[in-house]
Amino acid sequence: MIFFVKRLIVLVSTLVIVSFVVFLIPYVTPGDPARKILRARVGDLNVDPAALENLRQQYGLDRPLLVQYWDWLGGALRGDLGLSYTSRSPVVEMIGHGLAVTAVLAAASLLLALLVALPLGALAAVKRGKPADTAITTVTQGFVAIPEYWLAPVLILVFAMQFRALPSAGWQGPQSMVLPCITLALRPMSYFTQVARASMIEVLESPHITAARARGLAFGTTMLRHGVRNSLLPVITLFSVWLAGLLGGSVVVEVIFSIPGMGRLLYESVVNNDVPALQAGIVSLVGLAVLITTLTDLLYACINPTVRAAHVSS
Repeated sequence: MIFFVKRLIVLVSTLVIVSFVVFLIPYVTPGDPARKILRARVGDLNVDPAALENLRQQYGLDRPLLVQYWDWLGGALRGDLGLSYTSRSPVVEMIGHGLAVTAVLAAASLLLALLVALPLGALAAVKRGKPADTAITTVTQGFVAIPEYWLAPVLILVFAMQFRALPSAGWQGPQSMVLPCITLALRPMSYFTQVARASMIEVLESPHITAARARGLAFGTTMLRHGVRNSLLPVITLFSVWLAGLLGGSVVVEVIFSIPGMGRLLYESVVNNDVPALQAGIVSLVGLAVLITTLTDLLYACINPTVRAAHVSS
């Protein structure tokens, strides 16, 4: 119970600190916050000082900073994140739509990575030291060095422009997900393969596998019953870490493929100086990442009590 309470305190403290830092964005960046609002709406025009003062009163910018933060935080907890400076739409609706698209893209990418990585990792472990192992290890390590901003244009050039087999941009169905998912899946697939290989080798050398083989159990049956299941734990942990990272790190891919997710929303918020959308987007993504990490820690502690005991003693 102490472990769970500690993790809950860390979760809440992190969210409060992040929300305060994000709230300060319009105040620590150069320029008057009231002028930024006008610039986002009507462009950089010369404005009567009286109009600026009215705008400050309208948005509460003339009140103490901590009072503004408290009202903003209270609104966020009630699901009221304000209106976008540019579209005048409720920010919570924009965030909900963007998160749904990004979550589908991230989950599909990691599922693709996992489906490819687990068989490859198992094959490399079984063929340890042989040409198949060397080839898999070399190729997957090479994939780690390929950045998304290079891979995405290459895939568009080959599959969309040369062969015309897949759409180059948009979000209109399963076909439009193929190229973005491959782009996002390549690097996690490489890491998953290496982790699955190392974990499988460790499992294969464990005493209970040797005992199972000594009892006459077939190699394939031994792998399915004991090897694959026991080697999944580190891969699942890595999966959750990558999922949290992809939710906020898909900006480049979403912009290149014109996907209306959180990455593109954040990019357009920065370009258009849309502070409410930018604040809400960052807080949502960081909060989601922290929540996923916390749930992973709790799940891991439930599976492995030694981890929970170590945290409590520390």
